[in-house]
Amino acid sequence: MDRRLPLLQQIHRDLDACRACPAMIGPVVHGPPVLSRVLLIGQAPGPREGSFGRPFAWTAGKTLFQWFESALGVDEATFRERVYIAAVARCFPGKAASGGDRKPDRDEIARCGAFLAREVDALRPELILPVGGLAIEQVLGHRGLLTGVIGAQRRAVFHGVETDVIALPHPSGVSTWHRGEPGKTLLAQALALVGAHPAWVAATRGARQA
Repeated sequence: MDRRLPLLQQIHRDLDACRACPAMIGPVVHGPPVLSRVLLIGQAPGPREGSFGRPFAWTAGKTLFQWFESALGVDEATFRERVYIAAVARCFPGKAASGGDRKPDRDEIARCGAFLAREVDALRPELILPVGGLAIEQVLGHRGLLTGVIGAQRRAVFHGVETDVIALPHPSGVSTWHRGEPGKTLLAQALALVGAHPAWVAATRGARQA
């Protein structure tokens, strides 16, 4: 048995038992323990993901997986089988006063970050795909405009693991960044970089193509 599998299974049991953040709304959401060298990191589940029991299960997920299917020929089912999906936070943060989803606070990010650190240590990913500003900030420390980070491949150390990073915009339905320019072109460049990366090629080798 691959030594990573029992490590990930134990992390998932610990995640499922976690009740550390009183303002967060359960249940804890995580994907299966996929043994992959590609790690996708989102922000946090939305209000619907808990009922489905998997990340990116609603509108943003449809957009996200459509990007990979259209650009790289890998559909949602195959993506979920070949890529480990994590997030900065694993419970729904609730709604903000503005009406959108609340951004997890520093303490919530730190508590969930302990689980993410364990996942990174177990997986030793060769490629990380942070999705959206919060995930990009956590992985790359980038807080500026998306134009300064989308469409390029960077080298970074994340939770002690040196890895390649290709950032992606958030596929939220309220975001228009990836639908207009320069976002549309930069997103295409980012996806092309993902498709050419050796870790992605290895992870999706033999996958059914859309």
